[in-house]
Amino acid sequence: MKTIVTAENGKQDLLITREFDLPVESLFRAHVEPELIVQWMSNPYATAKLVKFEPKKHGSYHYESVDAAGNVVFNSHGVFHDVLPNTRIIRTFEMENGPFGIVLEFSEFESLGANKSKLTIHGIYESVVKRDELLKMPFREGMNMAHDKIQEIGENLK
Repeated sequence: MKTIVTAENGKQDLLITREFDLPVESLFRAHVEPELIVQWMSNPYATAKLVKFEPKKHGSYHYESVDAAGNVVFNSHGVFHDVLPNTRIIRTFEMENGPFGIVLEFSEFESLGANKSKLTIHGIYESVVKRDELLKMPFREGMNMAHDKIQEIGENLK
């Protein structure tokens, strides 16, 4: 897996890093343009839908994933605290009915050259226990699949 998830024992945070063969502008667009977000958030089992999406300081968002029968299988929301184009997104993330509570996420977008960039996400959880609940899920695999899709989508944006 190209996406690296680092979770130190006894700490309530985790670090997610991934390098992309994309300009930083394309990587950032994949995180703030609704039509791109629904592409990489969807999977063979559910289609992503943005109920609300305001990627700006003090804006908010609400994501849903719906299965073929129309059932909501994933529901999350949060607030954007800062959005600095091609540089940073700071937001909260909460999955409804999830065991890990509200997460404070710091996403940093870094240019590594004309067609290379890096995404670093630092997530801070309420407690070690809540962070560890997330890690019991197939979180690493899911992040890697989403980032693989971002790479594919971003190649069409170059």
